[in-house]
Order: sequence, then structure tokens, then C-alpha cells
Amino acid sequence: MQTITLCLFRFDRTAARLWVLGQMVAARVALARQPGLEFCKICGSGTGQGFTPRPNWGVWAILGVWGTHAAAQQGVASGAFARWDQRADESYTLFLEPYSARGRWSGRAPFRPEGVADGPVAAMTRASVRPARALRFWGQVPDISARVGADPNVMFKIGIGEMPLLRQVTFSVWPDAGTMAEFARRGPHQQAIRAVREERWFSEELYARFRISARKGTWQGRDPLDPAAFTQEAA
Repeated sequence: MQTITLCLFRFDRTAARLWVLGQMVAARVALARQPGLEFCKICGSGTGQGFTPRPNWGVWAILGVWGTHAAAQQGVASGAFARWDQRADESYTLFLEPYSARGRWSGRAPFRPEGVADGPVAAMTRASVRPARALRFWGQVPDISARVGADPNVMFKIGIGEMPLLRQVTFSVWPDAGTMAEFARRGPHQQAIRAVREERWFSEELYARFRISARKGTWQGRDPLDPAAFTQEAA
């Protein structure tokens, strides 16, 4: 089954942050030659709740699409992935299986959904914001992102992007598909969806849902999807 990896890297030291900035070209060349890698994007991140127009120079992500879980495991342990991991102060990788996807990313449909939701699920929204709609977009989305972060059911969330202000990705993990759907039906989220459609905010968009098949590493000193850690935090 197709496996998607979301690899997050945190660089605390100035030298490491300068190194990763210099990797924006070198890593893309290396990833284009990575065996088994079907689709890949290098993304920066935002500050605060994660989905904001202010960049966080210490947190970066590599999204990869692989033909099989075995290829994904081997891939993220080698090449550019391994070099980033060695330089990072902390890293966390999620292995995902798509069960729902619609839309396109850079003109492609990178995910091949199979099966149904099972257990905790991850939601990903990727959009290219029309420049003329950028101010309107950023006037509403950070508030919605803050509401996602404040929701006690959210196990993990991060905002990343390929290009500041214009090419953005939201990623969140929920206990189950029903909990995620319930949040999506609430007021602020529905208002944003209406604005997207009526005002044509996006020139390209993609919505995908995933099962979580595996994970490795830590984020902020722990595994955020560990049920025990989540239960303790929610309490």
C-alpha cells in the first residue's frame, strides 16, 4: 500500500538553521534522485499555533510519497532524510496511509486512497492562495487554526508551507474520523469553507485523510500520539 511520510525536524542551533537554509537547493536535487520516492515537498513552518504568516526558522518538514511501507522505512533512513536527521536537535516521522483524497498538488494527484478510516486519523489541507486573496485568507485562517489548537480532541497539529503566505498546508491528528468531522461542521470552519468557494481564495487545493500506520522519534520531548501522553495532557 502507498505510504506517505511526514518528517518533522527541529533545529535549535544557529549553525544548524543556516545549514538547513542552504539545503533548499541541495536537498531538492538529492530527493529527486532518492530511490522509491514518488513525490516530495520540502516545507517550512509557522510560529504560534503553527499556521501563521510568520515563519519559524527552526522547524522544517519533508513530505514524501512512497510505493510501499518498506520503501518508506528504508527511504527515511537514508540520503537527505538521514542527513537532516543527523543535524536536527529533534525529529519526528509519521507514516500515513491515505483513505480519502481529492484535489491536486502542483498539478498532480499524489495520493492513491484505499480502504476506510481506522483508529486515529490525520487530516491534511493544502492550498495555493491567490495573491489577490492573501490578505483576506490570513485575516481568517489564524483564528481557525487557534480554535483547532484549543480543541481538546486534537492530538497533534502543525502548519507548514512551501512558500510564505501563498502555498500552505495544515496537518492535524484526531482520535477518530467522527471527532474530526464534528469539528469541521462547527461555525468558524464552515464560514471559511463558504468564503473559499464564494470568493475563490485558492487557485489549487487538495484535501486528504490518512490512517496512521507507524511513527518514530519525539516532538517536544515526547511522542504526541502516545495514548497515555494524550490522556494526561487532556486531563
